Amino acid sequence: MEISKICERFSLEGEVVSYAPYGEGHINSTFLVETTEKKYILQKVNGVVFKNPVEVIENIDLVTAFLREKIIAEGGNPERETLTLIPAKNGGKYIISDDGELYRMYIFIDETKCYQLIENSDILYKAAKAFAKFMKNVADFDASQLHETIANFHNTADRYNNFIKAVEADKVGRLASVAAEVEFVKARKADTELVVSKLQSGELPLRVTHNDTKVNNILMDAKSGEGLCVIDLDTVMPGSLLYDFGDSLRFGASSAAEDETDLDKVYFRLEMIEAFAKGFLEEMSECITKSEVELLAFSVKLLTLECGMRFLTDYLDGDNYFKIHYPNHNLDRARNQFKLVSDMEMKMEQANDIVRKYYPF
Repeated sequence: MEISKICERFSLEGEVVSYAPYGEGHINSTFLVETTEKKYILQKVNGVVFKNPVEVIENIDLVTAFLREKIIAEGGNPERETLTLIPAKNGGKYIISDDGELYRMYIFIDETKCYQLIENSDILYKAAKAFAKFMKNVADFDASQLHETIANFHNTADRYNNFIKAVEADKVGRLASVAAEVEFVKARKADTELVVSKLQSGELPLRVTHNDTKVNNILMDAKSGEGLCVIDLDTVMPGSLLYDFGDSLRFGASSAAEDETDLDKVYFRLEMIEAFAKGFLEEMSECITKSEVELLAFSVKLLTLECGMRFLTDYLDGDNYFKIHYPNHNLDRARNQFKLVSDMEMKMEQANDIVRKYYPF
């Protein structure tokens, strides 16, 4: 369906004068729409990744409405500090096109910068503060109101079970070549069960979590350089704070790209872990629990293990989920992540000492 026809179905200010593809996202199709009055972001939600995209919108609507009240109470600008869904002319917060696709529209947040690469530890420190502020502001939101937009997304015990099924099936005959990697994962089965079991028992609180805490999901204010708005809320759902902390550093503190094949170049940078821990705990100190703090360093290892496990599972299944650029791409990614896991195990006490520096336990 033509973008101009989609735009006509939303309650926009002014007349549409232009639209064009925008950004570097890989999941949804995104367009910058300009009218005579304002700029907007139009997105087609990926119905393959998100099986029920209406639930995605419902989650975003609930969370952003809650955040708007907090931001206004603090004297902030809700149109810059959180996403603003534009109503459709039919009264909803999305439209379904004639070909069955779901579209949504946001106010475009101008005068911001988005980092695709982490250039220095200060960027990671500011990113940590932004993610932690988001989590702090929704700390008293009832997470049980939210849909699970991707089932068992960070359920590491479930990811492990899927991995074992892939090992047992050996669909494309690759098992013999990855015996060492399979044993590496099996030796850490207990790690995959720890956070899940503590969530189930109530030892860890169930929170509203972002679940995709890459630095490029934060808009930084172009003038101040501070984190302004957390974006890409499609995976906002109930979970553990540890998922967001660990996944941020899985990517942010690594010394190399996740498909680097020279494993001597792959390790965790402790200065990056310190920058993120400092920023995160400065914001979350009043509402984080001791049980969460004690597992912050462990969460970096756990989320890295989860990612490596998913790459290896996909490799054993025949590369059906992650996009690959050459035959062993997923295997190289898995080995890369497992090298990080091993490195984190060696640096665990140092990482725990960093956390204690900012939140004694």
